[in-house]
Amino acid sequence: MTTTLPPAATSSLAESEAVRKAALAQAASKHMSAISTLEKNAALLKIADALEAETDRILATNGPEVERGREKGLTGSFLDRMVLTPERIAGIARDVRTVAALPDPIGVVEDQKTLPNGLQIGKVRVPLGVIGAIFESRPNVTVDIAAICLKSGNGVILRSGTDAHETASVLAEIVAREAEAAGLPRGIVQFIDSTDRDEVGALLSAERYIDLMVPRGGADLIRRVRDEAKMPVVAGGIGVCHTYVDEGADLQMAVDIAVNAKTVRPSVCNAMDTLLVHSSVAETFLPMVAQALGERGVTLHADGRAADALAGRAGPATVVAVQPEDWDREWLSLDCSIRVVDSVDEAMTHIAGVDGSGHSEAIVTQSYERSERFLREVDAAAVFVNASTYFNDGGQFGLGCEVGISTQKMHARGPMGLRELTSYKWIVRGNGQTR
Repeated sequence: MTTTLPPAATSSLAESEAVRKAALAQAASKHMSAISTLEKNAALLKIADALEAETDRILATNGPEVERGREKGLTGSFLDRMVLTPERIAGIARDVRTVAALPDPIGVVEDQKTLPNGLQIGKVRVPLGVIGAIFESRPNVTVDIAAICLKSGNGVILRSGTDAHETASVLAEIVAREAEAAGLPRGIVQFIDSTDRDEVGALLSAERYIDLMVPRGGADLIRRVRDEAKMPVVAGGIGVCHTYVDEGADLQMAVDIAVNAKTVRPSVCNAMDTLLVHSSVAETFLPMVAQALGERGVTLHADGRAADALAGRAGPATVVAVQPEDWDREWLSLDCSIRVVDSVDEAMTHIAGVDGSGHSEAIVTQSYERSERFLREVDAAAVFVNASTYFNDGGQFGLGCEVGISTQKMHARGPMGLRELTSYKWIVRGNGQTR
């Protein structure tokens, strides 16, 4: 299916690549209402198959790009996010297939009822239109966002960070090619080829064509998008994630949860940053968790009481004094802040006072009363009882993959899946009623 630009858009062609491609995505999105769920699913399955079939091509681009990043001095979480492996590519393809298998929200009728005057009214789910995504060097995001946008009937325009730009470009080309080969509107997936920073500004000013902007990256990127975007923005992915070990907690469970939340992928936004420990269990628990975290290379940034409990008992862990600014730090590394508290109230007060929080918070407890208080009173996109914050993920929540994890409250919060990329319109059926 081909698309042409509306006449009003032609004057924008010379402005920038971002504006031109945003207009193309909008023109293509207007044809998505004619695309069935079966057609969208077929396109996603073709995309997944092509990603696996072209693994060698993707890796041939990604490997040198990662090496250039290493030579530039990129390290730790930033470099880890750039890296693709056969296993990670297979995982991306698997997530796309999961999205294909999910129910299609488009066309679902909600809140249908008949009024006393005989009018039948309801709300039907519709796409938002065009989703813009600006993301730093995580090439897998290219596919995740495109897949969810396509399944939810939206056009998408993607702008990658420079460090993984070539890899993201290859992935976007595969997605766009297979989507069009499967019969989706030509131009429904757009990728900004230019790495000129001015294109970001142009994209953020293209409110005529883009209905929602989603930034995925660090604090500076998110701040710029929030400040400059002329269209609505859903931002997230930054948060200081806490795990609180309550009095009377199952301490081995707490160790397992802390190790999982901190060490599986310390570079991701749902990794634990701060461990809060009740004073009644600190003497026993802290050496246990220090042993387990230390074996995995974690540096513990301990407050005075935690340092006292660990004196001579930290095993292989490196223990340093926590600094005041560390409580607000999203580590994204094998570092963890530790504080001893005297109550669940003190733990919740600490969580509420941290800048950049509101992402993922957990309590490990055997008390039903305190667990319910924690769930009720802690203000975050996801709150966990006796589970790792690492579960705050679209795939783990049954959403397939995600556009991002929103820490806002309107219109979406937490992992943004298919439904979060839709709106609704009222439909009214009558038989001659007048007002």
